[in-house]
Amino acid sequence: MIQGQRSVWLGVLATTALLALIALWVAPLLWAAITSLKPELQAAAQPIVWWPRPATLESYAAVLTTGNLPRWYANSVVTSLVITLVTLLLSAMAAYAFSQLQFPGRNLVFWFSLLGFMLPFEALLVPLYKLMNNLHAINTVAGIILPQLISPIAIFVFRQFFDQVPKEFREAAVVDGATEGRIMWSIFVPLSANVIWAIGIVTFIAAWNNFLWPFIVINSPEQMTIPVGLTQVQSAYGLQYAQTMAVAILGGLPVIVAYLLFQRRVTEGFLSASGLKG
Repeated sequence: MIQGQRSVWLGVLATTALLALIALWVAPLLWAAITSLKPELQAAAQPIVWWPRPATLESYAAVLTTGNLPRWYANSVVTSLVITLVTLLLSAMAAYAFSQLQFPGRNLVFWFSLLGFMLPFEALLVPLYKLMNNLHAINTVAGIILPQLISPIAIFVFRQFFDQVPKEFREAAVVDGATEGRIMWSIFVPLSANVIWAIGIVTFIAAWNNFLWPFIVINSPEQMTIPVGLTQVQSAYGLQYAQTMAVAILGGLPVIVAYLLFQRRVTEGFLSASGLKG
């Protein structure tokens, strides 16, 4: 009886804690959405106006018609898609080599590549900036993309999955005379569809939300991405709170939609790579 009551109380406490965490996560999003619907004077008013009177879409109209939001959207779409596709390609090829091919120093090179886990990106800002400057890539889309193409975590996840593929598949293909490229694209890539989706969605979201590197390498408003563009939403009268929230809401919609649509594939992909069954 006592054990049953203890389980009930633990369940209540866990549910309460979960609801509190959900509230803490939702509250800023709800406040951003409400603020974006306020007239600009109400958004900056003191004391705080908790609810728009009346609700208006003028901040959305302003950022869509008078600002650089469409250009920032285009820049974010291009950079995020290119980073995602190239990262998937390079990571899958590297992981296949580390998993299936035998060459001197294979394990040493693999573990050396994983040093990217240990180095914070901030420690690489100065050498990366110098490299992009030497490549004349400062203030260009290429300057945003190039440093983000190598993902140690993607290589690691792909290799974990490729190691689980039965060796008989590759041996049979070798006997049939298939090249390594044919084996990879015809056998390993189709088998890793869930892993590809998972890494692709995570990489796309990370690239879309990346602020620090685009902020460092871009100085022209026309070349900015959505996160950096948020810093430019101001006028002669100062920061425009309603317009800033409108840009934030519009900028966050693609990643929210992408995750909601593909969250099951993300979960299944990482479960497949870990060897667990969903």
